[in-house]
Amino acid sequence: MSEEPLSPAVTSPDFLKDIRKIIHVDMDAFYASVEQRDNPELRGKPVAVGFGAKRGVVAAASYEARRFGVHSAMPSVTALRKCPDLIFVRPRFETYRAVSNQIHEIFSEFTPLIEPLSLDEAYLDVTENLAGLPTATEVASRIRARIREETALTASAGISYNKFLAKMASGQRKPDGQFVIPPQAGPAFMETLPIGKFHGIGPATEARMNRLGIRLGADLKGRTLAFLQEHFGKSGPYYYWLARGIDHRPVRPERVRKSVGAEDTFSNDISDFEGASAGLQPLMAKVWAHCERHGLQARTVTLKVKFTDFQLITRSRTLPRPFSAPAALEAAVLQLLGPLFPLAKDIRLLGVTLSSFDAPDEPDVPQLDLFGSET
Repeated sequence: MSEEPLSPAVTSPDFLKDIRKIIHVDMDAFYASVEQRDNPELRGKPVAVGFGAKRGVVAAASYEARRFGVHSAMPSVTALRKCPDLIFVRPRFETYRAVSNQIHEIFSEFTPLIEPLSLDEAYLDVTENLAGLPTATEVASRIRARIREETALTASAGISYNKFLAKMASGQRKPDGQFVIPPQAGPAFMETLPIGKFHGIGPATEARMNRLGIRLGADLKGRTLAFLQEHFGKSGPYYYWLARGIDHRPVRPERVRKSVGAEDTFSNDISDFEGASAGLQPLMAKVWAHCERHGLQARTVTLKVKFTDFQLITRSRTLPRPFSAPAALEAAVLQLLGPLFPLAKDIRLLGVTLSSFDAPDEPDVPQLDLFGSET
């Protein structure tokens, strides 16, 4: 971190207590890069990791594929339309987990304070690092060099004084780079950042903020705490402090998410089983792909149904063992859906949630929306 003096804007006691050295390490196109590493014939070509079926979804895309607009969570048919030469490779999650374990072993050489976010990214608190290096920048450089040496893969890193800014910084020099946001630059960085780029603000929240005239971090900073609490409830204080470059969240080595789900509100109401089944397909695919990415195995599936009169019902099923494949998940969801027909009223929203994970030591997994992103 820089040794320059802090500006008056960042010298309040509340701010100073959070001056830590945080690194966000993010592997570059992780799944696709592993496939290209292990199969030389794929190098330099547009590659998508996924099942490639008509109703499949892209789990990860190589940088060659991203030049065509292909990205994670995109339906396979859309990806092929954008890139006809796209090569689909079936995911090998055991391999990805093994490589992830190698990477986390490297992290542990520098700090015990590691908060995994998924198989391919993590926060590290290196305020005090085990290697005795003087700066977080040097720690990040050393970690990235060790990853390349041990795995033949590249990683990008963001370095800052809190988790949010470290996450934002890691995307600034991708692939195979790193970027520092020092304390004196944090508030100004936040002011120029589009709301849609804020990690944790999805499309729905972005749209709500836009309707309120909030498009940049500076707009968010201009709203009072009371205003943000009125419109965003318990998230209001988080947004208020974030706009000022303040994020009090510590790096937590152990976090467990109890469920992960996806849902969609349809532009046209659904009245038949076939339409509902078709509407559930992308939701099941996204939830399954996301759990695979995070190494989570679920035993419970919950179907969420909201009708046109806004009545909400849920139906759940728990298995003695985790779902073994997407087909098993689909069978369970359709068994929950079937008894609802014939409908007394049309459906406006469907959702699928997985829970009862058999991987309690895995990292936190966010609620999914229908527009995923990857780095």
